[in-house]
Amino acid sequence: MNLRQLVPFFNPAVQDWAIDARLLRWLTFLWLFIGLVVLFSASYPSGDAEYGDGLYYFKRQIISVMLGLLVFNVVVNFPLRHLLGIANWCVILLLGVIFVTLIPGVGTTTNGATRWIALGPFPLQPSELIKPFLVLQSARIFGNWDRLTWRVRLTWLFIFCCVLLGIILQPNLSTTALCGMTLWLIALAAGLPFSYLGGTALGGLLLATISISVKEYQRRRVMSFLNPWADPMQDGYQLVQSLLAVGSGGTWGSGFGLSQQKLFYLPIQYTDFIFAVYAEEFGFAGSLLLIVLLMAYATLALMVAMRAKTPIHRLVAIGTMVLMVGQSLLNIGVATGVLPTTGLPLPLFSYGGNSMIASLMAAGLLIRVARESSEAEVVPLQGRRFVQGRSRRVIQKPNA
Repeated sequence: MNLRQLVPFFNPAVQDWAIDARLLRWLTFLWLFIGLVVLFSASYPSGDAEYGDGLYYFKRQIISVMLGLLVFNVVVNFPLRHLLGIANWCVILLLGVIFVTLIPGVGTTTNGATRWIALGPFPLQPSELIKPFLVLQSARIFGNWDRLTWRVRLTWLFIFCCVLLGIILQPNLSTTALCGMTLWLIALAAGLPFSYLGGTALGGLLLATISISVKEYQRRRVMSFLNPWADPMQDGYQLVQSLLAVGSGGTWGSGFGLSQQKLFYLPIQYTDFIFAVYAEEFGFAGSLLLIVLLMAYATLALMVAMRAKTPIHRLVAIGTMVLMVGQSLLNIGVATGVLPTTGLPLPLFSYGGNSMIASLMAAGLLIRVARESSEAEVVPLQGRRFVQGRSRRVIQKPNA
C-alpha cells in the first residue's frame, strides 16, 4: 500500500475509483465536517464551564477524527477478504473485553452504566468498536449459511447472543437493540428462513421486555417518553428540553452558535442529544437537509449492495448502511420524541472517540465494497476481445 493513500482528503488514487465510491467518500467527509461544526457549538459552553476551555471537547474530538480517518483509509485500501478473515477474532476479542468491563474495579461507571475501560485519557468502549466487526462476521456467516455445518452455525449464533447479553448487562439496552436489529436485518437480507427470523425477533422482544421490567430507570424512560410533560422536572426533563430546542429552531433556526438550550438546560447536549442543538441552530430547513444527506447516503449504499459481486459483499453493504443511517434515524427519533430516550450517539456528530472510530470504519467498509464491486466489472476492451477470440478458437478446434 502506498503511504500517500493514508493521507486523508489527498489520496491521488481516488480518481480511478468508481463514481459511487467517490460519492460515498465525499458524502462521508461532508457528514463529518457538519458534525464537527455542530459539536464545536454544542460543546463549547460545557467545556468552558467544566475545564475553563471551550475547545476542550472539540480538540479531543479532532484527535479521535484523526485516528478514525487513519482506520478509514486503511479499510478503504485493504482487500475486503482480509478484513473478513480477521473479523471472527476481533469479535471474540472485543466480546472478552465487554465482559471485562463487568468486573468490579475494572470497568468505569458513568451515569449508572459500566461500558468503558479507562486507558489513560481515552476510555475504551468495546460495545461501540465491535459494531463494524459484527457486520463483517455476520455477513460472512449468514452469506455462507447453506454451506456451513450446524455446529458452526450454532457456535456463531451462541457468540452473537453472548455479545448481546454482555452489552445489555452493562446495561446498554439501546446498543443491544441496535446490534440485534443489525444482525437480524443482515440475516433477513441473506434469505434465512422466516421461521428462524420470527423466533429470533420474538426472543429479542422478550429480552427487551425483561430488561425494561428489571431495570427501573429503563421503565421510567419508557413512561416519560409516552408523556414527558407529566414529570417535566425529573424523568421527562431531558426529552422536554430537547423538544423545546427543536421547536425553538423554527424554520430557519436561531443561527450558528446561538442555541439557548445548550446553555445548561439540555443535558448531554454534545453526545446523545446533539441533534436538538443542531435543529435549534439550523431550524427545520437544516434538519431537512440533514435528512436528505442521510437518504442520499442510504440510496448509494443500496446501489452498492445491488451491484456487489458476492452475497457477502452485499450483506456488508447492507449492514454498514444500518449502522450509519439506521442509527442516525434512531438518534433523531429520540431527540424529537418519536422514540423512547436511549443512549445512542449520532454517527460522526456526537462526541466520543469510540463512536467516531467505529463510524468511520463502517463508512470505509461500504466504500471498500463499492470499490471492489466496480473493479470486478471493469474489463479492458482489448483483453475482452482476446478472450473471446481465444474462446472461439478453442470451440472451433475440435471441428477442424
